[in-house]
Amino acid sequence: MYPQDRLDNWKRGQGHWADVEPEKWNDWVWQLQNRLRSLEDIERYMPLSPSEREGCRLAGSKLALAITPHFFNLIDADDPEDPIRRQVIPRAEEMEIAPEERDDPLGEEHDMVAPGLVHRYPDRVLFLVTDRCASYCRYCTRSRLVSNAKGYDFHAEFAAALAYIRAHQEVRDVLLSGGDPLLLSDRKLDYLLGELRKIEHVEFIRIGSRIPVFLPQRITPALCEILKKHGPIFLSIHVNHPRECTLELRAACERLSYAGLVIGNQSVLLRGVNDEPDIMKSLVHRLLMMRVRPYYIYQGDLVAGSAHLRADVARGLEIIRSLRGHTSGYAVPQYVIDAPGGGGKIPVNPEYVLAMNEDEVLLRNYEGRTFRYPRGGTPAETAADSYEASAEPCSCIGG
Repeated sequence: MYPQDRLDNWKRGQGHWADVEPEKWNDWVWQLQNRLRSLEDIERYMPLSPSEREGCRLAGSKLALAITPHFFNLIDADDPEDPIRRQVIPRAEEMEIAPEERDDPLGEEHDMVAPGLVHRYPDRVLFLVTDRCASYCRYCTRSRLVSNAKGYDFHAEFAAALAYIRAHQEVRDVLLSGGDPLLLSDRKLDYLLGELRKIEHVEFIRIGSRIPVFLPQRITPALCEILKKHGPIFLSIHVNHPRECTLELRAACERLSYAGLVIGNQSVLLRGVNDEPDIMKSLVHRLLMMRVRPYYIYQGDLVAGSAHLRADVARGLEIIRSLRGHTSGYAVPQYVIDAPGGGGKIPVNPEYVLAMNEDEVLLRNYEGRTFRYPRGGTPAETAADSYEASAEPCSCIGG
């Protein structure tokens, strides 16, 4: 364990809101009601750069500004390039649209079969159940939809989406997303999960949510009971930087785990946030300490106005190389690019298979050494004779 990842170094507490009664602080509705939503709100607590001030002024025309007190406390006000700050405080650069960027970079509208229901892969659907989030990530793939700042006027139609799922027996997997599904009331979540569980061919229910990170207070005993009742449910949370792993988030993940949820994490590779191997290694170690399996690292989608946050793909490959073989296998996520225009998730890996012919495969391990392995397999008594081809990294691809 890195020394900084010990639990006594994890952030917790009320920070700027130390004078607020704990009962209020721990109330998720209070957290939502007291979000920072304007330039004036933020400047009560920290100075902003000219770019940030301009971004805050323009936020209402692109993607709303909202930050929960819990998450705002994680920002280092003295660091203009703080990695938490970069994720949630708007900048003027958001108004600069690169030629390759789109409002709908993944082509979800093309595959929308009912309002809020996307059917792209043969056996699964994406069910967008709300356009609201507790806080708004400045690189959000669905900036066109969430917060309604652009006038998209999204309204999920549960009845139409459920009817489609009932009518299509090939759909065995439903992913609830949005916006953030865990912002729905307990009553609505109970209803929606119950209706999905009534559909015999739906085997697998997933939820994508950043609520445990932005608003751990939402993970109440009552919510956990609803999720437990309709389980098994697989939950993908979204943590990008080790400092987001607070003791409050850890406690929320424990409650969810005890309720029977299987929790994975999806990070987005972001420039100046987590595009350093040591930062990502710290993050994945903390995730495992919270009972969360690192699942995906996404290359940033080509959403309009996000170029200033997108990291180089080469950095993602470097990070995977720095993890594979150098930490627990459970700690190594899959690096993927969600192909522009609706091509789906494509795994991106360093070159471990260097060559293949009819007889054998040439492999490179995490140390850069190369090995040969018989392509069709060998009898058990000779398998142990697979031999190391070279003690040096393969010259055809950099180590």
